[in-house]
Amino acid sequence: MAKTACDHDVLIVGAGISGIGMAAHLEMMCPGRDYAILEARENLGGTWDLFRYPGIRSDSDMHTLGFVFEPWRHEKSIADGPSILEYLNRIVDERGIRQKILLGTKVVSANWHSDRACWELSVDRGGSRQTITANWLYLGTGYYDYDDPYDAGFDFSAFQGQVVHPQFWPDDLDYTGKNVVVVGSGATAVTLVPSMADKAASVTMLQRTPTWMFSRPAKDALANFLRKILPEETAYKITRWKNVFMQDKSFKTARNKPEKVKQFLQKKIQKALGDHYDPAAFTPPYDPWDQRLCLVPDNDLFEAMKRGKAQVVTAHIDSFDATGVKLKDGRHLPADIIVTATGLRLAVAGKIAVSQDGAPVDFAQRFYYKGCMFSNLPNLAVVFGYLNASWTLRADINSEYVCKVLNHMDAVGANVATPSLADDHGLEEEDLFDFSSGYIQRGKHLMPKSATTLPWRLNQDYRVDKKALAEAPIDDGILQFDHVDQRAQQQLEAAE
Repeated sequence: MAKTACDHDVLIVGAGISGIGMAAHLEMMCPGRDYAILEARENLGGTWDLFRYPGIRSDSDMHTLGFVFEPWRHEKSIADGPSILEYLNRIVDERGIRQKILLGTKVVSANWHSDRACWELSVDRGGSRQTITANWLYLGTGYYDYDDPYDAGFDFSAFQGQVVHPQFWPDDLDYTGKNVVVVGSGATAVTLVPSMADKAASVTMLQRTPTWMFSRPAKDALANFLRKILPEETAYKITRWKNVFMQDKSFKTARNKPEKVKQFLQKKIQKALGDHYDPAAFTPPYDPWDQRLCLVPDNDLFEAMKRGKAQVVTAHIDSFDATGVKLKDGRHLPADIIVTATGLRLAVAGKIAVSQDGAPVDFAQRFYYKGCMFSNLPNLAVVFGYLNASWTLRADINSEYVCKVLNHMDAVGANVATPSLADDHGLEEEDLFDFSSGYIQRGKHLMPKSATTLPWRLNQDYRVDKKALAEAPIDDGILQFDHVDQRAQQQLEAAE
């Protein structure tokens, strides 16, 4: 492989699951490629380093949130944050990735230079601005704003207690013996309430609208049994396939037979709660999987409610006074601490100012190509995981696909790969995310376009995507391969 005239062959932005997954695939599939990972934070881990609130855990099983190439070894398949960080740290150490990670390096802008076949990145390292170039840019920056979570617009000026947002959890927060109100009903709230219940005097989950919940054991009995009788890799592969199949079947059943799934979920919650079951608190006004289901491992939320340590209140907030929350129905919830688990704010490309030959790139005007690249934008790929399955499933197949593209570029002597789409493409657009979740609806105007058919569709079906990416040729007539003489351009610029 000819050495690129850029500083690196590949620059990966983000040292979370997506970025580490891409680095591991490069090590396995493109060992001759030079790469670096740029991480704005001082630690790797992405989401799992950012969120430090009590009980932080996966809301997907680790046999699918884990990588396809690295078996999950822990007994619990619904894992806590520290266990996931341990998994990621082991991968970067065992695979020689750690030395490629530049921590404390925030990417501010990225401009594609067509005449040099290079991405030029402006980065902030320790307060000083630097420039780094790469032939290929891979964005593993996630999908939400790390700096600015969603603000529901509450007025806390009269409240004399402490207000905490889960995204910025204080290390020294002591909630022992305190009355805690968690505002929200999503995955964060469902995790926080049972985790805080043992130490707090009381924990109330205050929801405006209920969320569909389902419970499952934190330990996967089949996975733990298979590990005892089969090689680790084989046991992991079987469990992963089983979980992908079951999740896919559950999602499609919910979409095709919503009433049947509603009854199933309600019966499970009623059985778990017994006399503490209140239909109004656990019956959302939408169908299951119109929003992501909330996982309740080992019935921990329901057990806390039965012990009298937690409660779920469904009501609208009127205002916050000195001692708590006034509800529109006249009730008052006492609170020493209010946790605003009100959701995330979506961000595209990690809020990096992306441009192409100096012209700003508006991702909302580009179509997704094969779930990771964009129409008429060369040498750039991203990860936006599945909304109805584990994020890592898409991260895995995207990384593998990009490595195949890079290897094809070597084979044909190209250094530019562009998904080509004519202005008169005639593609029919579809709703990119057919989900009613607040954070999705608030951010849809920022998101790239999706067509009704592959390869211009951002699919929500892992098994279909995996098969399509495996079987479709890299040189499909859409992805255009070109060669730019970088050395000649450098010599021309030097002469000028």
